[in-house]
Amino acid sequence: MSAPRAPAVQGFGCRVNMIETETIRQALEAHGRDDLVVINTCAVTAEAVRQAKQAIRRAHRDQPQAQIIVTGCAAQSEPETFAAMPEVAQVIGNDVKLKPETWARDFGTDTQERVRVNDIMAVRETAAPFLEGFDGHTRAFVQVQTGCDHRCTFCVIPFGRGNSRSVPMGDAVTQIARLVERGYREVVLTGIDITSYGADLPGAPKLGRLVKHILRQVPHLQRLRISSIDSVEADDDLIDALANDARMMPHLHLSLQAGDDLILKRMKRRHSRADAVRFCERIRKLRPDIVFGADLIAGFPTESEEMFAQSLALIDECGLTHLHVFPYSPRRGTPAAKMPQVPRPLIKERASRLRAQGEAAMGRHLAAQVGRTVAVLMERGGTGRMEDFTPVQVQEAQAGELLLTQILSLRNGKLLGAPVAHLVSTSGRESRAI
Repeated sequence: MSAPRAPAVQGFGCRVNMIETETIRQALEAHGRDDLVVINTCAVTAEAVRQAKQAIRRAHRDQPQAQIIVTGCAAQSEPETFAAMPEVAQVIGNDVKLKPETWARDFGTDTQERVRVNDIMAVRETAAPFLEGFDGHTRAFVQVQTGCDHRCTFCVIPFGRGNSRSVPMGDAVTQIARLVERGYREVVLTGIDITSYGADLPGAPKLGRLVKHILRQVPHLQRLRISSIDSVEADDDLIDALANDARMMPHLHLSLQAGDDLILKRMKRRHSRADAVRFCERIRKLRPDIVFGADLIAGFPTESEEMFAQSLALIDECGLTHLHVFPYSPRRGTPAAKMPQVPRPLIKERASRLRAQGEAAMGRHLAAQVGRTVAVLMERGGTGRMEDFTPVQVQEAQAGELLLTQILSLRNGKLLGAPVAHLVSTSGRESRAI
């Protein structure tokens, strides 16, 4: 007798969607739903929507007998796009995709029920995923927030996620403690707008208070990392934890988007260029080993060559290393879509120049690591991550091992290292294995 087919789930986009995709997969497995294919979409760019549609068509070709269920941010914000696809059995909203009972029911074939998407802005509860593990990952991701109260002119995410909603601190601590008990050495806190954490909770605790509470209540947690933040909302407790607790990893990914003040204003961002530079300088003084990544958008409407040059220069001024570059694409219903557009070929050219500048910065950073001895958490395929998220290849190392590693060389854009010792946890602190 052949083994049952594993549930087919494909997710796109951010780490939050990755967590939610794993939650859906586990729910399908629990209910034995090998008759479904679930596509968990992203809406951040037109390209993300195109990729989701492509995945739907491919899934139908590969498994023509399966029902294809589409969910996620793009399904929430433009359900008619996917309902119009003949391959799709049903489109469901973000508010129900994480409820186990959703995946126990019969989806049927009634065309009247093909779209089950509610008003996400009316949702007030936080149905945060509560996972015991992450298949194939050596670090765990814990969602502590979803939604966004801001309205950047280029962004459709609030219409896919709703308003900002936070997970109570006690619930977050409980999940992290369980993950540590299961052997996870590193936890990454994630959210859609994570620095808005707590505004909807009693007492309005900020992200920094949550971070300190986790570090205090889960002493055996060896590494804590936070996902993309809005630097202008970073509170004093968060900065203090980063500066004074070695278990906070020295890597911050910043939602910067642009380096020109007028473009930032037209984006309706809440920081200026000077704010970004000042933040990076402040954190680097407090934590000299910090490494910054950032999101940058190329070719935002009205962007001149002089304005674009400001974004290029920001890479060096802020000392950015890990770049995520997004060629601007208009999203239906956003104010930016009505602004004068930059020609598409010019957008692509500017994105290419941003990436080249980022690759040069990364190259300098990698070269500076040769000769150092650093702690590396191993992932799959012989690659691990330093504390500052820099990738290192270590031969004959196993996924999940935390190794003191000497960086031997830089070859073809990759760091090569050799293990010096295993690192073990002693009340949350790293020490060499004897």
